[in-house]
Amino acid sequence: MMNLELHPLCTLFPRMSGAEFAALCADIKANGLRTPIVLLDGMVLDGGNRYRACQETGARMEFVEFTGTSAVSFVLSANLHRRHLTAGQQAAIVASAQDWALAQPGGRPAGKPGNVAGLSTVADRTAQSGASDRTQRMADQVARADPELARQVAHGEVSLPQAHAAVTEAKKPPAADPPQPAAAPAPAPTVATETASTVTPEQRAPGPVSTVQASTEAPEDADDFGMSPYEAIAELQRIQVEVDELRALLAAAAADDLKAEAIKWRRAYEHAQRTADEKMGNAARLERELQQLNNRMVRIGKLFGERDATKIPALVEAFYRQHAKVAA
Repeated sequence: MMNLELHPLCTLFPRMSGAEFAALCADIKANGLRTPIVLLDGMVLDGGNRYRACQETGARMEFVEFTGTSAVSFVLSANLHRRHLTAGQQAAIVASAQDWALAQPGGRPAGKPGNVAGLSTVADRTAQSGASDRTQRMADQVARADPELARQVAHGEVSLPQAHAAVTEAKKPPAADPPQPAAAPAPAPTVATETASTVTPEQRAPGPVSTVQASTEAPEDADDFGMSPYEAIAELQRIQVEVDELRALLAAAAADDLKAEAIKWRRAYEHAQRTADEKMGNAARLERELQQLNNRMVRIGKLFGERDATKIPALVEAFYRQHAKVAA
């Protein structure tokens, strides 16, 4: 009996075991293989569990060659949503399938099944897996950082949050070794002289007398915060990792449909509020200027004995023309 290998895309899905596999073997033994096993490049692309069940029961196998245009799309469509998989497993399978497709040669011969998955964007992968945007992004990060760990998530051996935490922790720079305390300086030798000293024992300072003043400056390899350059670099790297994580969380939140809608309306509300405040401020300023202008018109009207504000400009113009002629 032939012994075929499983295609890498087929191995993304967990294998049946226990009662579930026993039920499949019993069904194939009683009714035969009802769905052919699909092959690609001499490997089992779809039907790995059926193939193993036929080997166990000795049932007659039937094979068909895959002739589609996208092996990835076929395998995901045939297996992803008919299995009892968690959202994290589905997201990990889709992310791993996309990474496998990207690793294949770009120019496959014409007529040979292509590897283009149609999963180039997060939205595409989310639609395929049925997981949330945040879950799919976590699976994408795990698949890129550690393909084997992503396979374990797909097989249900490790949860997606645990795997994501592991790859995130691995990105953090190692903690810098704490600075070692400097060795205490050896005591300076005491110089003996033959002449008697005029300083009494009570006046002598304890310990040897040194003419070098103690330096109050920080060591040359310390910065303004008391850290060495190596410690400062490690701290900057740690901060950069935290910033990258926050940016990823913000991007995931902005991409989530409900959150994106809420953010959009919140920004629209804030913009409308700022616009309204600005217009109200302009209106108040114009009202003050109008009141000042009205007060001036009233004062000018009193000079001409006119209370109708609409007639005052004509009186002022006539007055100006009359005095302009006299001046000429």
